[in-house]
Amino acid sequence: MLITVLVAIGGLSLQTRHDEEAPAAVASRCSIPGQDVELTTEQAANAASIAAVARSRGLPPRATVIALATAQQESRLRNLDYGDRDSLGLFQQRPSQGWGSAEQVRDPVYAAGKFFDHLVEVPGWETGDLTTVADAVQRSAFPLAYRQWTGLAEALAPVLLSDQPGQLSCSFMPAAEVATVADRAPAITDAVRREAGTPTLEAGVVSVAGAGWPEASWAVAHADRFQLTAVVMDGWRWTPGSGWENTPSAFARPLQLHLG
Repeated sequence: MLITVLVAIGGLSLQTRHDEEAPAAVASRCSIPGQDVELTTEQAANAASIAAVARSRGLPPRATVIALATAQQESRLRNLDYGDRDSLGLFQQRPSQGWGSAEQVRDPVYAAGKFFDHLVEVPGWETGDLTTVADAVQRSAFPLAYRQWTGLAEALAPVLLSDQPGQLSCSFMPAAEVATVADRAPAITDAVRREAGTPTLEAGVVSVAGAGWPEASWAVAHADRFQLTAVVMDGWRWTPGSGWENTPSAFARPLQLHLG
């Protein structure tokens, strides 16, 4: 699998690959308008889940920055089912070291929560050097490696936490075969309940009362995973083919996630 992360910071463009397989086109991707940052939809969904956990705990943006840089280093923001010894998941947490069961550490919400549990116990984490703070949590064999992802994390975190419209846009080709709305509804409503708010399902549309633009960005980041056909929020509409379009005459809150 090709894992692409393009970051333009001070004219630097960086592309990384997690393995040595031959390059292939990334069919599903997310980007930040106006910036050279590109993620796969898998990476964006995991990043959005990390940001959602931080937001639900009332943590400052710095917590999300540190967590994103850490997860990018540990797993390239993928929920891995393998790792060094018994390391698993986004943060490569080890069940044998007390991080939780194998199933738990592969749950992005749980894994992010455990990371933040440890992060807030690090003295001076709010202002300390990112790689030093991250390593205080992770105890890595490569303690300086987190620093290289500072630019990516500092570009991505504000987008996922922003209360402004259309900060994250994703595109993907809808699957040739998609499960019915009835079959998909339990998974999406459960994810919304855990990460974005209280869902209400009616006629193939999940509404999230009280949600804002961070939750809308979360929905777009997860749209490929749940095969959403549209996300509607406060006068804006996103679709996988066209991205965000301003349509103030047609739509308003609450946040709506269209399944069909």
